[in-house]
Amino acid sequence: MTHADILAANGLTADLAPDPAAGRDGATLAVRTPVDGAEIARLNTHSDDDLAAMTAAAVSAFAAWRDVPPPRRGELVRLLGEELRAAKENLGRLVSLESGKILQEGLGEVQEMIDICDFAVGLSRQLYGLTIASERPGHAMRETWHPLGVCGVITSFNFPVAPWAWNTALALVCGDPVIWKPSEKTPLCALAVQKIYHTALARFGAAADLPPDLAPGLMQVVLGRRGTGDALARSRDVAVVSATGSTRMGRAGGPAVAERFGRCILELGGNNAMIVAPSADIEMAIRAIVFSAVGTAGQRCTSLRRLIVHEDIYDRVVPRLKAAYDGLPVGDPLDPGVLVGPLIDGAAFEAMAAALAQAAAARLPTAFPTPITRPRRSPRCRIRPPSSARRRLPRSCMR
Repeated sequence: MTHADILAANGLTADLAPDPAAGRDGATLAVRTPVDGAEIARLNTHSDDDLAAMTAAAVSAFAAWRDVPPPRRGELVRLLGEELRAAKENLGRLVSLESGKILQEGLGEVQEMIDICDFAVGLSRQLYGLTIASERPGHAMRETWHPLGVCGVITSFNFPVAPWAWNTALALVCGDPVIWKPSEKTPLCALAVQKIYHTALARFGAAADLPPDLAPGLMQVVLGRRGTGDALARSRDVAVVSATGSTRMGRAGGPAVAERFGRCILELGGNNAMIVAPSADIEMAIRAIVFSAVGTAGQRCTSLRRLIVHEDIYDRVVPRLKAAYDGLPVGDPLDPGVLVGPLIDGAAFEAMAAALAQAAAARLPTAFPTPITRPRRSPRCRIRPPSSARRRLPRSCMR
């Protein structure tokens, strides 16, 4: 399928050019695929006034949605899961096209959306509270859970759709509307998911007597850059902000939410390590190391960054690991035979090059000592992943 075919299959053909009459602040967002660097869309971004209007609509929707019984709210999520099942192949391809992760990862991410919908449907009938004994005769205390309010969901490029579903399926069941601010690098995935959600909402509304002010504000997508996310975090009308991204983003967004006594959920970057002990199954360890390190081209918060190998098995692990890296198919993430796709953009490429330069400056040997360069006049950022800089540590460091 061509890029245009993938976009069309997700119903995005009319959403790919800015609308001069959109009434926004005139800012646009160029969307490029890391597959080949081509610009596949240019979108209007939302202004501060747009976000304020969305927030007001969400507050209005909250007043109505919180009174819908939880099992009925779960029915909407059940229908969303059905629509995601029907759209899995097309949406999975779009995830690969826009984020650069291989097709099986794109499909797997959509499956995670389906799985959380199934979980949330069950949860809609299990919002239990405790009945607590009281010291007063003839009395008891009852625990009841109440909806919090508007939920802001901020997602990153490396998982452009699943974190939205993890948050939104639970928020909807619990009675809370959602405003979604996707990464500016992967807005098309958000627009495609919004269309899927609207299909589910239309089916739900056809079988339910919904208040007229509910549908527009129950789940909305706001497009913008960092400032849009900051505004969402600072809004006193947004009760909960769930944000996925870098630690830098968390350091900025977390205090902004805390300053107004909002609730914050942060899923940030990691510096993950693996220890390989002498008792390890070496073949299983190699598989685990490679999958953890190179999945999503090493751009996950859970990506393996540090490998600590016991000196007794060092000479057995490192050569096998290098051979596994040498055999990795690198290329177009939509090709079923490829296991490593491109980095998201030039900034990610430069960051990786800088890390390798830092390792070289520290005189750490690497498996690929030749400098990695980006092809001239090419926006693609496809590289062969280098194995980590390595050094032997004395036994005392392993205790």
